[in-house]
Amino acid sequence: MQPTLSFEQAPPISVPYRFFLTAPLFGAVAGLVLAWFGPAALASRWSPGALAMTHLIVVDFMLQVMCGSLLQFVAVVAGANIWRPRLVAAVVHPLITAGAVFLATAFLLGQQVLFLLAALVFATALGLFLTVMAVALVRTPARSASIRVLRLAVFGLLLTVVLGVTLASTLGLHRSLQSIWSLPTLINVHVAWGLGGWALMLVIGVSFLVVPMFQLTPAYPLWLTRLVPAGLFLALCLWSLQLLPGTSAAQSWQSGVVLAGMLLAGLYAVATLWLQSSRRRRQADVTLVFWRGAMLALLALAVSWLLFLALPQLGGQARAPLWLGVLALPGVFLSVIQGMLYKIMPFLNWLHLQRQGGTVSTQPNMKQMIPERAMRGQMRLHFAALALLLAAVIWPALALPAGLAFSASCLWLEWNLVGAARLYVRFRNRIRAAAAAPLAPI
Repeated sequence: MQPTLSFEQAPPISVPYRFFLTAPLFGAVAGLVLAWFGPAALASRWSPGALAMTHLIVVDFMLQVMCGSLLQFVAVVAGANIWRPRLVAAVVHPLITAGAVFLATAFLLGQQVLFLLAALVFATALGLFLTVMAVALVRTPARSASIRVLRLAVFGLLLTVVLGVTLASTLGLHRSLQSIWSLPTLINVHVAWGLGGWALMLVIGVSFLVVPMFQLTPAYPLWLTRLVPAGLFLALCLWSLQLLPGTSAAQSWQSGVVLAGMLLAGLYAVATLWLQSSRRRRQADVTLVFWRGAMLALLALAVSWLLFLALPQLGGQARAPLWLGVLALPGVFLSVIQGMLYKIMPFLNWLHLQRQGGTVSTQPNMKQMIPERAMRGQMRLHFAALALLLAAVIWPALALPAGLAFSASCLWLEWNLVGAARLYVRFRNRIRAAAAAPLAPI
């Protein structure tokens, strides 16, 4: 049973749009970083270029869009009362942007003070955001599967932030945590919660609503909506036990935890692809293709991880984590995000123009908000860039064209989104002008 949507609870359109319109620009910067550093950025996951690119994508592309989406989604789907959304967005958005710049620059230049600034900024911005989201999700009376999973995702973000701030502060203060945890162990737990407990959990929670609603598929089976989120959360908790003093990172049970997590992720991907194959409408739009690509990338990620576990000679290669990272970040999460942006922004345009008092004759329909040809062209470039990025992991000489292609894809996405925002402003102004015009005498 789908939850009742509370469109009257939606925040002002400027709240999500400021996040949406900033995010692709930092994806473009990440591509330029790869193009500038070339093969050196792909030497290992620990290279300055790889660390900078990763955090530009994770923090200032993914996190921006996810925060903007949550401010909209929780209000509409959960009917939750978001505390002063304009103020929250006005504080959180610039701080996240600044924090991502500090962090990426710190990795590139090795400046300790920038790590400290990033830790302070992220603690402030995400502390406010998490508090507002937690209060809204706790107080809402909604009890759908999506809401339950969103609560887990917000908890995952909390742990990701705590671990990330700890790591950034450690690098900034140049102090060792070896007496408590090894740095790679802390990083691995941070990455697991960031990608599995926050990003993937959020995608799963949102998909339980939007895949049947927007893609006209059957609903996810009830057993799957309970098994996959709970199983992933349990796997992440078990994975985090390696932080306990005296726990060896080489214990065999940790391989079992990874195996369980990857199987659950693969199960979710297969289930989504199966539902999409059963949809009522045969014609595939851009959003559907993006989601299919993301689910295939998630399936490839799970298979690759299991292959690396079975063949240590492959998994032990310095570039193996980069292969997994490309599948996860541009492959899974950016594909889902871009597909959803092409659905969310036209819908928000239409909804808020209706609120302005517009009629059918005074505004375009949703399909005219962003030209289909422009969306499909950008989508093809995104998947071509993804293929080049994967190839560049194997043949680093392709780093330059891969970086440029990825940057161009993000800039094209930005152009399409800006076009939708400008169209909204143009028709909003027409509606206001018509309302302000004096009535003609009879």
